[in-house]
Amino acid sequence: MNSDLLAGKVVLITGASSGIGAAAAGVFCREGAAVVLAARREDRLAELTGQLRAKGAEAEYVVCDVTDPEDAARAVECAVSGFGRLDGAFNNAGVGGDRTPLHLMSDDVYDTVMDVNVRGVWNCLRHEIAAMLRHGGGAIVNNSSVGGLVAIPAAAPYVAAKHAVVGLTRAAADEYATEGIRVNAVAPGTTRSEITEDWFRRNPGLEQMVNSMTPQGRTAAPEEIAAAAAWLLSDHCPFLTGTVLPVDGGFVNR
Repeated sequence: MNSDLLAGKVVLITGASSGIGAAAAGVFCREGAAVVLAARREDRLAELTGQLRAKGAEAEYVVCDVTDPEDAARAVECAVSGFGRLDGAFNNAGVGGDRTPLHLMSDDVYDTVMDVNVRGVWNCLRHEIAAMLRHGGGAIVNNSSVGGLVAIPAAAPYVAAKHAVVGLTRAAADEYATEGIRVNAVAPGTTRSEITEDWFRRNPGLEQMVNSMTPQGRTAAPEEIAAAAAWLLSDHCPFLTGTVLPVDGGFVNR
C-alpha cells in the first residue's frame, strides 16, 4: 500500500512497540505520514524508529504509559513540538488479561485491563482533542475489538473494557463533530500479536476454535488492521464519525 493516503499528516500511535501498533507505524509512514511512536518499551521504540528513518520516514518516539495522564500529555506534546501540530491519533495501546471464568477472575486482572484499555484511551483522547482544537481539527481512531461488539467467553473484563472504548468513541464523535474532529474505532478480530500468541500458547486449541468461527477461516495480519485505521484517519472519509468498523474476517456476522 503506497497511495500517500496520509501524506503531510502528523499521527500519534500508542502501543507502538509491537503488534498492531508497530504495524501501523510502518503502514502510516508508507502512506506519507510523519509519526510519533508511544509505548513503554524504549528499546523497541528506538529500534523501530531507526528502521523507519532508514527508509526515509519522519519518525520520533516517546516513552509513554497511557494510564498516566502526564505521559499521555507528553506524547501529544512530542508531536506538537516536533512537527507543529497533531492531525491524527491511533489509540492502540491495550492489554488482553487472562482467559478465566468471571467468578474466578482476580481484582488485579480487572483493574489492569480497565486501566490500560479504558483509562488509557480516556487520557489520550483528552489531550489529543485539546491539541486538535488548537490546530483546526483532526481524526482519531481508537482500537476496540470484536469483544467490544459481541461477547467473548472467559474474558469479561476485556469485553467490558472494549465495549467502553466503543462508548468513548461515540461520545467523543458526537461532542466534537462540529469542531472538525472525527472519532472512529476499529474492532479487530483475532490478529497476530504478542497478546494473541500468548493466549494461544496458554490455551491449546484456541486458535483453531477461533478460526473455525471466522468466515474467512484465518487470523488477521496486524498490517490489515493498520490499513483500516489509516483509511479512517485519512481525508477519504470526511463524513464518517462515530463508526466502529469491524475488521474481523466476518466474525461478528456469525
